[in-house]
Amino acid sequence: MVLIPAYNEASRIAQVVLSIKKICPYLDVVVISDGSSDDTAKIARNIGAVVLSHPFNMGYGVAIQTGYKYALANNYDYLVQLDADGQHDPSCIPALLAPVQSGEADIAIGSRFLGNSYHPPFLRRLGMSLFRLIVSRVTGRQVTDTTSGFQAFNRDVIAFFATDIFPVDYPDADMLIMLHRAGFRMTEVPVRMFENSDGTSMHSGLKPLYYMFKMLLSIGVTLMRNKGKRL
Repeated sequence: MVLIPAYNEASRIAQVVLSIKKICPYLDVVVISDGSSDDTAKIARNIGAVVLSHPFNMGYGVAIQTGYKYALANNYDYLVQLDADGQHDPSCIPALLAPVQSGEADIAIGSRFLGNSYHPPFLRRLGMSLFRLIVSRVTGRQVTDTTSGFQAFNRDVIAFFATDIFPVDYPDADMLIMLHRAGFRMTEVPVRMFENSDGTSMHSGLKPLYYMFKMLLSIGVTLMRNKGKRL
């Protein structure tokens, strides 16, 4: 299935869902409307997506974990995750799924930096560079895009993410460290990402400096924990 967390994306959700259905008609599309006050849920439902709605805004991490729990309960073997704001190119979904379906990796991270020229704002670029250094050092492998919300993974990762160990506050670089420590195999796949024109992506939410502080704190807590275990 394809998981799309969405918060007040009525102007863009139809284009994202219809693009996925055109490119990958064999995939079920599930939209998590995270307390949207506009017509996000109605529009997505009217064009054939399964819609799960939170009664109020609970944040990006809670929204995607709702999707993981749905995928686990409905016996999906593979899950692709992308944002509702149009940043992620649905035409990259088959390439992202390929190493997971072949058994090469448990999770594939879509990297905007592998073979692509993507230029985020300075503060965000600074944070990305810092987390790239930390994750690469901890995992012992080069990771180019530690904050990518464009991912594909198998049922083992779905089950792992559906538990209380999942960092629902800010699941980004800390999540990659957690996966590595639990023994999951990761790979990166070049994907195309577009600049977000209005900066209202649910994934970017808070100001960059506050995000950096929270993520560093979460990484520290993750490193102090006992290593997670596969279910």
